[in-house]
Parts: sequence; C-alpha cells; structure tokens
Amino acid sequence: MTVELALNNVTPLSWIVPRFRDLWRFRAPLSAGEIRRTERWLATARVALSIAAVFAVWGEPASGTVYPFWMWVFLGLYLVHGVVVMLLLRFRPQSTHAFRLVVHSVDIVWPVLISMFTTAQRGPFFLFFVFVMVAAAYRWGLWETLGTAAVAVTLLWAEALAMREGLDRVVSGGLRVVHFPQLNVSMRELDPQQLFMSSVYLMVLGGLLAYMADNQKKVRAERAVINRVLSSTRVEAGLTGTMHQILGEILSIYGARRVVSASQEANSYRVFLAEVNRSAEGADPLRWREALPESETKYLFESPADAIYATRNAKGFQTVALDRAGNRLRDVDTVFLNDLSGIETFETMVSIAFVFGREWSSRVFLFDPEMMGDPDEELRFLQEFGQQVGPAVYNVYLVRRLRERAGALERARFARELHDGAIQSLIAVEMQLDVLRRQSGTQSPVVHDELGRIQQLLREEVLKLRELMQAMKSFEVNAERLLGFISDTVERFRRETGISAEFVSELERVELPQKVCRELARIVQESLVNVRKHSGAHHVLVRLAQRADNLQLTVEDDGQGFPFSGRLSETELETTGKGPAVIRERVRLLAGELTIESNPGHGARLEVRIPPMRRANHG
Repeated sequence: MTVELALNNVTPLSWIVPRFRDLWRFRAPLSAGEIRRTERWLATARVALSIAAVFAVWGEPASGTVYPFWMWVFLGLYLVHGVVVMLLLRFRPQSTHAFRLVVHSVDIVWPVLISMFTTAQRGPFFLFFVFVMVAAAYRWGLWETLGTAAVAVTLLWAEALAMREGLDRVVSGGLRVVHFPQLNVSMRELDPQQLFMSSVYLMVLGGLLAYMADNQKKVRAERAVINRVLSSTRVEAGLTGTMHQILGEILSIYGARRVVSASQEANSYRVFLAEVNRSAEGADPLRWREALPESETKYLFESPADAIYATRNAKGFQTVALDRAGNRLRDVDTVFLNDLSGIETFETMVSIAFVFGREWSSRVFLFDPEMMGDPDEELRFLQEFGQQVGPAVYNVYLVRRLRERAGALERARFARELHDGAIQSLIAVEMQLDVLRRQSGTQSPVVHDELGRIQQLLREEVLKLRELMQAMKSFEVNAERLLGFISDTVERFRRETGISAEFVSELERVELPQKVCRELARIVQESLVNVRKHSGAHHVLVRLAQRADNLQLTVEDDGQGFPFSGRLSETELETTGKGPAVIRERVRLLAGELTIESNPGHGARLEVRIPPMRRANHG
C-alpha cells in the first residue's frame, strides 16, 4: 500500500494563507519592552519621513510645480503630529493597544488629507501610504496590513468621488472657486486610470509587506517557542521534568488530545512510553510506562519518513511525509499506520522521529491535533524543534546515565566492602561459634542448641549479603559467556547453600543478543534465590535446551513447590497473581513464555521459552 498524498483538503485561499497562521503570534506575544521599542522606531521614522517630504516639496517648484497653501498646512500638521507622538512615547511608561490603534488610524487619514491638494504622480506623498502599511506589518501581521491597504484604497476612492461630485456641482451651478483655485485645478486633473493604478500598487505592496511580515513573525514565534523550551530543560528537573515540559508545550501549541514519546536506548531492548494527555485544566502530569513486546515495533517502526502527517478517510489514510532533510516523499508504505491504529485511537496523527547518535532513538506522536496549519510547514517546524531541543534532552539523558554509572561504581565499591569487610567478619564469627558449639556439646545441651541456632542465623545473613552483593553488581553477559556464567552461578549456589545443584546444557554454544543473555542470567539468579528462601529443596536442576526451535530454560527442584497444584501459563499466573513477580516481569520484557508446574510437597518446575523470531527482534 503506497502513500496517497494529501494537501490537507485546503481551499484555494489556504494555499496563500494557511489555516491557523495567526496563532503563531499568540505562541510568542511581544513583550511590553518590545512594543515600546517598535513604537519609538516608527515614531522616529514618521518624523524623518515628514521632514524628507517637506524638503522634497520645497525643492520641486524649480520644476514648475506649485502646491496649494492647504497642502503645506496639512504637511506641517503631520510633522507636528509625528513630533507629539515621539514625545508621548518618550514620557509614557507604556504603549497601550488603544494608543497604537489611534495613532495608526490617524496615520491612515493624514496621507488622504494631504493628497486632496496634489496628485499621486506629483510628489512624494505615495510614501506616506507605504509607511502606514510598514507600520501595520511591524505592529501586527498579515490581516492588519492587508486591512490597512484596503482602508487606504477605500479612502482614496471615497475622496476622489466626493471631490468629483463637488466639482460637478460647482460647474453645473456656474460657480467658481475663488479662495482655492489650485484645489479646483487639482480636482480637474484627477485621472481615474492613475487612481486605479495607484490603488493596485497599494494593494500589491500591502500584500507583499503583509506576507513578509507574517512570515517574519512566524519565524520569530518559532524561535521563541524553541528558546522557551530550551530555557526549561534543566538537569535538576531530571528527564521526567524535561520531557513533561517539552511534550506539554507541543500539546498546548497544537491542541492535541494526547502526545506520546516512544524511546529506546541502544543497549536496552525496552521501549519506554512517555505520555501526556490533555484535560480541562491543561496538560496532565507525564506518565511513564513500558511498551508491551508486541507493540514495540508499532511505535518505533522502520520508515524512510522522518516526519509524517496522516488523516483517516474512507480509503485508509492520507499522508504527507518528509524525509530527514525536509523533502516531500512521494511513495511511502503506510502499513505502519494500520499497525499503529490497532493500539492507538486517532483520526489525525503527526509523528516526528528523533535519533541521537547510536545510543537513543525515539518517535513523538501527536494524536488528533486541532490546530494544524500547512502540513509541510508544521512538519518542518517540528523537525527543527527536534533538532534544537533534542540535544538539550540528550544532555539531560547523558547526565542521568552518568549518574547511573556513578551509582553502579559506588554499588560495586560497596559490594567489595561487604565482601572484604562485613561478610568476612560474619564468616569468622560463624566459625568461632561453630568451635564453641562443638566444645559445649557434651557440657551443656541447651547452650549447644542455642549456639547452633545463632550460627544458622549468621549463615543465613551471610547468604543474604552475598545475594545482595550479586544484585548490586552490574555485569554484562554475552553469548560466549552465558553458559560459563550460569555454570559458575549454580556451582556457587551449591557451595554456599549446601543444596545439591546441577547445570545441564544441551547446547554447545548459543547465539543470542547480549540483552537476552543478561536477562536469562538474571532469571537463573532470581530462581536460585527463591529456591533457597522458600522451597526447602535438597536438589536443583538448571537446564538450557533447544525445543522445537524455541530456546528453553528450566529450573526444577524437589522442595515444597508453589501454593497451587498443576501447570499454569504466564497469562494464568498474571491473572491469579501467583508465581514470582520479578521473573514474570523479566520474561515479559523478553517477549518469552513462562510456565510454572507445581506439585506441593514434591517440588516445582519453572520453564521459560523464547521463540526464535522474538530473539531476533531483541537483537
């Protein structure tokens, strides 16, 4: 099944103005200081433009052009207006929205008043309209700039019609304008074609300024969002706090119902899911959970698409897919969307991949976002978001790994201290008690029995400390070392507990990923600990074999067994809450199958089977 490329079912207008584009400004609103600086720049530009217009008009009579008296009056008032606005901005503590709106409205009216006494082709006054649209672009954005251009054109046409109507009345009444003869000349020289072309120029220029201003504000908003998130990524917050901040920001930006991050470390087969749901109060707290083995590849699917936007329709899914460089992909298999829809409910989905070297891979999913503009633009923004924010998250992750390794080194040091200090001392005390117990055997049976009981307690504590020491140690077991490690573990168990233990391997060598080997070794250790603590067994058999292409690990003992009779599968053990929980969890993470057979009073048999396909998946 190939991708059916969709253009988000957009209307022709949305090709020019993507949906929700105005929302970018609300993601990064201007601060009071930025607004005040913008108004000061505009005020300075207004005064400079007025002065430049005065000098331009003053020098034009040399070419034979004479301007009316009232044009000079209005031009002078415009200059005064600019100076007053500049002074107000210097002494006012802040620039309010109402103040900016009034100033902008007056800026639109002044050029119209001045143009009543001249024509557009006879002076620099066309620049006044340009300034008004530039001011709208600086202050606001797309729609305000287009609206300013439309209002300016409307006022120009209204002025022209009013002046033409007034002139017709004067001519039809046989009157002559005595006091303003040059106004009469100006009205006669009005050229409809020139007025139409000036209007077209204003609208085109307004559209260009609006488009550039809106894109500039969008880029600024994107940078502000990224900087806001980067400023919140602190090592003190930890990985959970950092992920909650990032996923919560994405959730609020796009109004998604749910956002999920699926991540996997290169040296671990576990896939962790971090999810944040939207509620009436906003973003819920972040929740971590492990992905089920059968759903791991559905979240971290293989695809050339780095960023995907998918919407469900009657035929399946319509998608827009980009590669890592941000280029549109034409033919992409969408089977992964069908797999994902089996574990997640959604009508619209956005997914972005993150890869950090060879140590960490991740995908972020937005389910049912309500505020998505142009898919290509939004996907490219999310890609840039990941490129900027990802390294900060990776640094937090590395700090966490560093702390874990430091903790592992500290635990290893503590384990050595236990072995060389407390354990050796307890063994020495236990040996001395054994000597005293033997010496007091014939003299005082009561003391003999009590010393034996204390000796047994010390021996039990030594075993517990050894087991704790083994659990604290971090070890790496690969396929070459697995058989030898299990054999040494069983032999150590026999030597330390006095329980007859044997390891039998029907395989001369194993070919397993290191992750599977490590978990199998931990399962053997945990099983032997349970045998010592709870079974009261005299003999234990550990066997590793190949049965019908399945790798099979069994641990049998002749002890008390579990508190149930019969053979229970992993599902039955999970439902009833029976069996060792730690081993159940490890087998589940291996995507294996666990079976326990128990005969109370006569022993138990624990069996772990790992199919070859699942062994390969964990490679």
